[in-house]
Amino acid sequence: MLFNSFSFLLFLPMVFIIYWLIGSKNLKIQNLFLLASSFFFYASWDVRFLILLFFSIFLDYYSGLKIKESTIQIKKKIWLLLSIGINLGFLGFFKYYNFFVESFVKLFEKFGVQLESSTLQIILPVGISFYTFHGLSYVIDIYKERIKPEKNLINYALFVSYFPLLVAGPIERATHLLPQLKKQRIFNYSNAIEGLQQILWGLFKKVVIADQCAVIVNDIFNQSNDYYGLTLVFGAVLFAIQIYGDFSGYSDIALGASKLFGIELLRNFSYPYFSRSIAEFWRRWHISLSSWFKDYLYIPLGGSKVNKNKQIRNTFIIFIVSGFWHGSNWTFIVWGTLNAVFIMPSIIFKTNRNYIDIVAINSRMPNFREIISMFSTFALATFAWIFFRAESIGHAVLYIKRLGLGLTKSWVYSKSFNYLEWKIGYLVPNLIIIFFIIEWNGRKKDHPLPILTKKWSQKLKWTLYLFIMFSILFFAGKEQQFIYFQF
Repeated sequence: MLFNSFSFLLFLPMVFIIYWLIGSKNLKIQNLFLLASSFFFYASWDVRFLILLFFSIFLDYYSGLKIKESTIQIKKKIWLLLSIGINLGFLGFFKYYNFFVESFVKLFEKFGVQLESSTLQIILPVGISFYTFHGLSYVIDIYKERIKPEKNLINYALFVSYFPLLVAGPIERATHLLPQLKKQRIFNYSNAIEGLQQILWGLFKKVVIADQCAVIVNDIFNQSNDYYGLTLVFGAVLFAIQIYGDFSGYSDIALGASKLFGIELLRNFSYPYFSRSIAEFWRRWHISLSSWFKDYLYIPLGGSKVNKNKQIRNTFIIFIVSGFWHGSNWTFIVWGTLNAVFIMPSIIFKTNRNYIDIVAINSRMPNFREIISMFSTFALATFAWIFFRAESIGHAVLYIKRLGLGLTKSWVYSKSFNYLEWKIGYLVPNLIIIFFIIEWNGRKKDHPLPILTKKWSQKLKWTLYLFIMFSILFFAGKEQQFIYFQF
């Protein structure tokens, strides 16, 4: 059930109405109904995946209790390692089995040894990377005595499988979400309105921006041998916009939908393309994953409280692991490594904590230096995105070669790009400009619509809302899956 589907358009209002009608005065009923709705939502993808989700929930729930009950440190560690090992084992099997087999065979082929490979037709359970990390952080926090285990199975199961975040995050922490699930929620009209605004903006990002960019991006990347120079630059830039609109659009819908039920989820994006350095970019892009790796991998390795060589090592480790988390392809590892290289100057010269506040915090427009910094950061991020989007490392290298070759040759040498449809070729570039203008003016809030329309008249507000809704309906067509569902 996609967030941008007609079925979800029916599902969400039904859950919302029933939730507040039957559970407005009873916390247990609220949580039980949300849990049942979440299981139904997940089963709509493939009911078989529920078995794995149930197992993951019971494993970490029971492990958390046993870690707390154990009086001997070695027993605590055994339960911790058991939970981590089984969770990562399932994740590794479903997500990386074929990758390791194929890489192993290719490695031996380079030494002239031919091996017979046996890959499996494995269906990747949707959301497994996300709910696995929910469970891992939970048991680790219990082991580190940061939290106490949740004894109520319904509350814990809802923490892991809450439908707005189940498929593609944000990656929640027990310290943030579980306390909200343990206290009564009362309907708040203002929160609900803001939730609807955020859902609307998320759908605009996905349907109008990301999906339409995808049409052109797919054509350029899939036929990159036919293009040169600025056409390939155009494809890379549009993919950077596509993946931002797609993933942050999902996050906006998730956060907005959750607000309808009186639950606040962790913010996942904070206008990353307005960043002035790669370090700032990674504080604003997929925030829940970046902070997860920081807390559960970077800091345990010593973080920044070690000598410079180890700090550099730790940085490369988290970026490479982050790349590998995204998928079973060497392109993701190269993408992660590139970002580690790009962030190195700020690590070496200790400038990674610069730019904590949003750009141009006290002015309407950025100054010249900020413009150059934002452009440079966007260019570096976009270059790395080429590897993220490419089918293989060879494809990415060829894409970059032809990009550079085309920029050094005459325009006659470059095949012209034919826009696929008039509404994509002529409307979308203008809508992208409008999109970034709205984001810029609303950059001081979680999403732009509340601050943008704060002082507007009702007529002007509804003009903007109707424009967004009309745009969504105009570009709506075949339901396009969110990019991060594959991870």
